[in-house]
Amino acid sequence: MYSRPAEVLVGNAHAAEARELIRRCVHCGFCLPACPTYRVTGNELDSPRGRIYLIKDLVERGAASETTRTHLDRCLTCRACETACPSGVEYGRLVDLGRDLVQVRPPPAPRALRERLLRAALLAVATRRSLFTPIVRLAQALRGLMPRASMPWLPPSPRTARMVATSNPISRHVRRMVVLEGCVQPGLAPQINAATTRVLDRLGIALVAAHEIGCCGAMDHHLGRIDTALGKVRRNVVAGTRRLDDGVEAIVSTASGCGVFAKDYDHVLRHASPDLRRAGARVAAATRDLCEVIDVASLARLHAARGVSGPRLRVAWQAPCSLQHGQHLATAGKVEAILRAVGCELVPVANATLCCGSAGTYSLLQPELSQELRARKLASLMGAAPDVIATANVGCLEHLRQASRVPVRHWIELVDDALECATPVGAQAVATTT
Repeated sequence: MYSRPAEVLVGNAHAAEARELIRRCVHCGFCLPACPTYRVTGNELDSPRGRIYLIKDLVERGAASETTRTHLDRCLTCRACETACPSGVEYGRLVDLGRDLVQVRPPPAPRALRERLLRAALLAVATRRSLFTPIVRLAQALRGLMPRASMPWLPPSPRTARMVATSNPISRHVRRMVVLEGCVQPGLAPQINAATTRVLDRLGIALVAAHEIGCCGAMDHHLGRIDTALGKVRRNVVAGTRRLDDGVEAIVSTASGCGVFAKDYDHVLRHASPDLRRAGARVAAATRDLCEVIDVASLARLHAARGVSGPRLRVAWQAPCSLQHGQHLATAGKVEAILRAVGCELVPVANATLCCGSAGTYSLLQPELSQELRARKLASLMGAAPDVIATANVGCLEHLRQASRVPVRHWIELVDDALECATPVGAQAVATTT
């Protein structure tokens, strides 16, 4: 698909990149049935092919229309279309460029005041864990005084006993890894990183908190605030490089949405200085999803050593889009193998590639589409009557939890529960970090 840039965008690096990505699209339409929003609305402008046409029009005219902004806003950036595309169109990168160009060349009418305030609040609060976590804790403490409408949005208060990760794993283990703590996860689900620390401790790995590594920048990037995102990426690359120089072997992400963006730091920094690009590539290469650093055989031995038998927990596995389409890890079945290694029974899930509708801020900015997608996803997940739904991203977890009839948990919590009475294997454990 060829496009000629408008005079006002000649020399604009993002417009030039968008043109190159647009050229790969051959109009085949394989992306349409893979797109969650197209499946709901039936409107081709809510499909990847339709949005590519809109971005092409933006590049050629040099200004966005209200239609362009509306349909780019409706995109979940789930990247299911990339998995389906036979031409290798990097749609996720293209739609981010389109959103940035909408910021540069916006439609004549500004966004509604309510939407502008909501976007500003999300970027100001949800990207700062030092602010977000106290707000959540205060709301939990005042739960009885909160409006009834806010109840589904407020997670249960954390169980204090399960928040204690482990005594002092750093003193026991030579192997060390850094955890990406995340922005909203410490407030919404602090038990995830605590469970991760305990499980890796049993496998002979010390998980080190790195408070200097802050927001990954994904939220700013996807909302068209690319310069702000770049500032956060630069700070994290500098901090991550120091940790790697200090001997940590990997940077572990327990939220697949953060991990997929951090693994792309080398691309995000493609216009930076050569030194920063090299550092970004090093940090990106060192970033691992949690399932990549757990050795299934070692885990199975730990579980077998427990010697506990009983009814198997029936688990419906929900692979987040950021894990299956972004990091391409779901097709390997690694999480499923981990869960089976600790005695879980994986129930069949129809339409397993369907997006749940969370997509970071999407559930707040596009509530109607998001809730429809959630209803469809839950119907798929509940088809075999599981005891619990397991996922790998805090956004999916919270979004599904609000409407699910069964508990929704991060898969590492289920592993932690299964190994609660197991003993550490120390240096004998082997983690997969390649």
